[in-house]
Parts: sequence; structure tokens; C-alpha cells
Amino acid sequence: MSTRRRHHHLTRRQKITLKMKRKLALLFVVIVLILVGIIVRLVYINRVSGEQYTKKVLAQQDTNSTTLPYKRGDIYDRNGTVLATSEKVYNVILDPGALWEYHDEDPEKDYLEPTLQALVECFEMDRSELDTIMSEKKNSHYVVLKKELTKDEVQSFEDKQNEKDDKGNKVNRIEGVWLQDTYIRRYPYDSLACNVIGYTVSGNVGQYGIEQQYSDTLNGEDGRSYNYLNEDLEQDKTIKAAVDGESVVSTVDVTLQKIVEKAIDDFQEKYTNAAREGDGSKTAAAIMMDPNTGEVLAMASNRRYDLNNPYDVVANGLYSEEDAANLSEEDRLNALNELWRNFCVSDTYEPGSTAKPITVAAALETGVVHDGDTFLCDGNQTVGGHTIWCAKKIGHGIIDLEGSLKFSCNDALMQIAAKLGEENYSKYQNLFNFGLRTGIDLPGEARTDSLIYYPSDTAPSENLIMGSTDLATNSFGQNFNVTMIQMVSAFSATINGGYYYQPHVVKKILSSDGGTIKNVEPVLLRTPISTKTSALIRRYLYNTMYGPQDANGNNATGRNARIAGYAMGGKTGTAEKIPRDKTNYVVSFIGFAPVDHPQVVLYVVVDEPNAVKQSTSSFAQEIWKNIMKEALPYLNIYPTEEIPDDMKDEVEAEQKAAEEAAAAEESSEESEDQQEEGTVVDPQTGETVTMPDPDTVDQADDSVLGDSPVNENLVDTQPENATEEPQDDNPTE
Repeated sequence: MSTRRRHHHLTRRQKITLKMKRKLALLFVVIVLILVGIIVRLVYINRVSGEQYTKKVLAQQDTNSTTLPYKRGDIYDRNGTVLATSEKVYNVILDPGALWEYHDEDPEKDYLEPTLQALVECFEMDRSELDTIMSEKKNSHYVVLKKELTKDEVQSFEDKQNEKDDKGNKVNRIEGVWLQDTYIRRYPYDSLACNVIGYTVSGNVGQYGIEQQYSDTLNGEDGRSYNYLNEDLEQDKTIKAAVDGESVVSTVDVTLQKIVEKAIDDFQEKYTNAAREGDGSKTAAAIMMDPNTGEVLAMASNRRYDLNNPYDVVANGLYSEEDAANLSEEDRLNALNELWRNFCVSDTYEPGSTAKPITVAAALETGVVHDGDTFLCDGNQTVGGHTIWCAKKIGHGIIDLEGSLKFSCNDALMQIAAKLGEENYSKYQNLFNFGLRTGIDLPGEARTDSLIYYPSDTAPSENLIMGSTDLATNSFGQNFNVTMIQMVSAFSATINGGYYYQPHVVKKILSSDGGTIKNVEPVLLRTPISTKTSALIRRYLYNTMYGPQDANGNNATGRNARIAGYAMGGKTGTAEKIPRDKTNYVVSFIGFAPVDHPQVVLYVVVDEPNAVKQSTSSFAQEIWKNIMKEALPYLNIYPTEEIPDDMKDEVEAEQKAAEEAAAAEESSEESEDQQEEGTVVDPQTGETVTMPDPDTVDQADDSVLGDSPVNENLVDTQPENATEEPQDDNPTE
């Protein structure tokens, strides 16, 4: 390498080294300046704000906070009666650490003994137990001694703790004990309206009923109490107040609810062990509704439980103490879930003849039938190759459109449905909300979309396509399922002028101080029929209860539910449960009053009445009548009609004694079957038809379907919330 090139490389190396040295020197100066700045700042903070920051540090070390619980909102009946409330109670909390600090700071002032002695005297605490806590938990600041004490139970301790002399000094040296506020849910009426109200768990978590549906509304927001050191390094406190929950005014009327539950209980007791060992029925339930608003006035079944003690299988009558002791946890929970289940919204069944008014209303509305049209009932119809029987197997003879409801004639209903057709029938099922949830503001409403039939172009599956046989059986309430809340809502729309209102159980939302936040207005969903059609249905259903015997000896099927002096209307229903073995039935009655301007609708369902012969709706009529006798005067609905001649004896007997009245009612339960032979002319075809010979017809046979198939979907594909088996129509109506 030449001298020149060597000199070039050395020069370059020297230049790089000098450049790096300069950068490092600059960086060092910057770092020194930053450190100097930090030191200066720290000195400044210490001199100017040192005390303030010391206080903050100390405050953080000593600060503690306490939750201030909110009060969950109340639930009222429509008249302001409390159905559910949260009662303030107190937990007694011991702070051993604080008590020892007081003791150690000033040993001459004995805080320990007065405090422990007060606990013994006021709360009957065991002194040895307290001594153990104080010795073993010296560093603890939170020991729960007593839980959920009432104000009266803690009052003596508070008085002793806060007692002062004339100079304002505390008399008793009680420290390290404080009362923690909390709330427990109370239900003043125990089991009343339990299915509507529901209960709470884990403090404020709603389960079932309004408690669950409106849990967010009823809940508030917890507050907090903060302890900290003030500017003088002394303990101080700040409070963020709790926000109480809003209250709910239900549509339920306590008086009506009591009437309904008593009637159910009386029925269950009356028929206990009547034909088999057990209660008066598997399930008896009722819904009372205002048909003009959709407000539920009462809702109940015999499945009731104590809201204050919902988990006790013994107290709630599910098991004896001996059986409960051997009960598995799974079996216990299954039994409780069945008890808590609201039959009125969560169980499905076939409605039977209570669905007939809706079929007739649809036919009137579409114009395929008219008031006064007549039909020949010869005891059965052959549809789709199947013989489907009327409840009266020897036939009703010639009856008019009103008579199809009055005498509950399956034959006439099948003829009406044939005129209506699958498309129109399905359309009106939808308009009356069958196959859909009603949207009632209660949890657990069953789905029934897989429990009805559809026209071929809208059916969700092939097995739900409506054929001619399905249309025939559906017309009289067989081979499709409903819930009670569906049925009572649909029925209300047939008699209130044609207005379908969404059912609901909450009327108003109140603020924590009682002011109205929201009025829950009636929700009109649709108008499935006209006021003219509705008026005809009301007239037909009035005569279903009060109409006279016709020339063929047919009697009105709702006569047993009549109440002397009242103009009412109603419809019976009976459904044979699967398997169709003429053994188990669901019977029902739905009715309203007054007939011209309905103010109340009542629907009663009895599942498997305890009787040798279950297939008579008189069981449901009995409950219905007993409820309405008390409910109507309470609702300011009074008699306006003359007492029918055939009811005068009953009224007289009632005036003498309730027992005599019951006996008189029982003696007149069953309608007299027509036993007339001969030929009649079919008003639809003009053909002469020979009526069945009564001697050749097995009147003891309760079946109506003959060899008609059962909808397998109803049997095998029950919805999650539907436990009841589907049923058949009334074989006796």
C-alpha cells in the first residue's frame, strides 16, 4: 500500500473517532441535565407539596370502602297492595384488628371488655366464642357475627353503642363493631300469585315471574362509603349514595287472586281420593283477564309454593321429611322445577271445544256461513277415508249455526271447516295467534309453532301439512296444541268486538319515591274479526249457557256454569289425552260477563280430574262458577236478569246452605241425550238421511276420531316448555 493511501485511511479513522466522542459527550451532558432537573423537581415537591403527598400515601394505605346496598323495587297488585318487598336487615360485623388497636393505644381505657360484653348482652353471643375470634383473628377487619337481624333486634346494641352523657361523650367504650345494612326479599302473602310474582336468589337475581322478567327494572345500583385521611391526617368519610330500584305495579288483583286460588283449592280437596288415591286433579288452573286491555287479573294453579321458602320440598308439600332425606339432588331439583313451572304459560294441551267459537267466527268473517244456516248432524263425518264421530253419536239432527256451539256439535264444525278450507282456517289461526307466542311479559312461554298444521305452501315440514282430516279435527279443537294464555287471549278477541290485545301482567312502573315513570298501555296487535261477527259469537255463547232445549231434545252444554240473574256466555271443552284409551282427559270452561259489554273473561282447565269418568266439563264449570259468584259482585257487575225457572230451586237452596246448593248443582250436571229415531233432510244437500238407531250405537264409547290417525308430531316433538301430552276433543259434548 502506498504512503498516500495509508494516510487516507488513518485520517478517515481519526475523523470517525472524533465524531463519536462528540456525540457521547453531548449525550452525557443531556443525561446529567435531566438528572439534575429531576432532583430539583423532587426537592421542590418535597418542600412545597410534601405534606400533601404524604397524606395521599397514608390515605391510600388506610382507606377502606363499604358497599351501600340498594333496595330492590317493590311489586304491587293493581290496587297498591304489596306483593313483594325488600326489607332492610343488618349484619353484625366485628373488626378485631381495630378493637385491638384501640386497646393497645390506650390500655388504661378498657375497650375490649365493654365491647365483648355488649355483644353478649345484646345478641346472646357466646363469650368464649368471641374470645377465640379475638385471639385467632387479631389482624382481621371483617368477621360476621350475626346475619339478617331486624331493626328491633339490633336496636338495644345501637342504643348502648351511641349512649352519651350530658357533655356529649360516649358512656360505653364500644369500638370495633358496626352494623352492615343489607336487604332480604319478603313476600307478605307467601304463595299467593307465586306463578306471576316469582322469587329471587343470590340477593337480587329474579327467578320466574315478574321477578325475573323485570329484574333489571327492579334492581338499582349499589353505593359506597369511603374512609380516608383528611388534610389533618384524620379519618374522614365520603358517601356515594345507593340508587334504589324502580317498583312494578302488576295487573293482578289480590282479592280476585284469592278467590281463584280458593276455588281451585276447594275443588282439589273435594275430589281428593274420589276415584283414585291422590289430589282432586293432576292440575287445575285458571286465568282471569280483562278482555278489553289484555290485563291478567288473576292467574293460578294448584302448583303453588311458598315464595319465602321456594326450595323446601317438605314445606311445599312435595315430599315427607322421611322421603326428602333420601332424595337425590337431581330428583329434588326436578321436582322443584316442575313445581315452579307456570302451567298457564308453559304447558300445552289440546283445547277441545273451547276452540269452536274461533272456527265459527272465522267462517262468519269470510262469508262461507251466515247466521241461521243449518246443518245436519247424523253423528259422524267421513273425511279422508276416516270416520270422525260427533260427541253425540246418534246425532243432533238438524241444527243451526248457533246450535253448532250451543250443543257443541263436532259434525257441524267439520262441515263448517270444509267450507272454510285449509288456507282460510290457517289464516285465522294465525290471526288469533295460535302457533305463535303471545308475548306476555312472563318468562317460560311455550312455543307451539310445531304443534299446529299449515297449508302445504307454508308448512315448515312435511308432517305439518294440513290435510282434510287435520282440518276436520282441528275445527273442533283436536290435534293441535295451545297454551292457556293463548286460548284466553284468542277467546277475548272473539267476544270484545274483535280486538286482539297482547296479554300482560304489569300495569305501571314507579320510581323509588313512588312517582309514575311509565304506564303500560294496552297493545292492540290486530283485529281478526269485525264487531258484527263478535256480537254474533256473544249471542251464540249466551245461548250455550242459557238457551232452551231444542225440538230434538238437545240441551245447551254450558248450563251448569250459569249464575242466577247474570247474563253471561261461555263454552265447554273436553279433550282425550294420548294415548286415546278413554281414560285420561283435560276438561275446561271459558266464559265472560256481562254478555253485552264483557268486562271479564275467566278460563278454567282441569287436567285429569279425580273421577271415574273424567270426560265431563262439569268439573271445570264447577270451579268457574264458584269463582264468578264471588268475583262478579267484587267487580261491581250485578245481576240484571230474571232468575230462570229452572234455577229458582237452586237459588233457594243456596240461600239456605252452601252444601245443599252443591248437591243441587251436582244433580243437574249432565245434559239429557237425544234418543229420537227417524229420518231427516240434510239442509245442505236436500237428501233424506236416516239417523242412527240409538240401540246400535255404543253410547259408552267416548272416542270421536274412529280410525283417524293421531298427529305424530304432537306426540313425539313436544316443545321445550310443553310437558303435557296432546289430547282429543270432548266425547260427551
